Amino acid sequence: MTDHVNAGPRLLPWTSPDGNPCFLLPGDGTGYVSRLADRMEAEQLGSAAVLIEEAERVLSGRAWTAGELQLLAVQLKDSLVVVHRVAESRGARLPVPDDDPVEPSEAREPSEP
Repeated sequence: MTDHVNAGPRLLPWTSPDGNPCFLLPGDGTGYVSRLADRMEAEQLGSAAVLIEEAERVLSGRAWTAGELQLLAVQLKDSLVVVHRVAESRGARLPVPDDDPVEPSEAREPSEP
């Protein structure tokens, strides 16, 4: 993720000790903190993939306890929070096309046959 197009601050994949978001001022995307954030995002997404497999295993067994389901729900929620943060950060760094032919206000409803 070193091809950063947006000149705005980058949302980092961690929070401050008080839970506030952390941002990195724009740069070329090759500095230490950018590389650390890229690596951490990759690890977080990998952990989410492993958790999805675990959820599939637990749920397909159909012999779970209430405690197992609660633990799974908590882990899935925590993972979703992390993946949402990564998506926000990466989405904010995507280029916005200059020649977008259709404005949202000009979008039409599909016609019925």
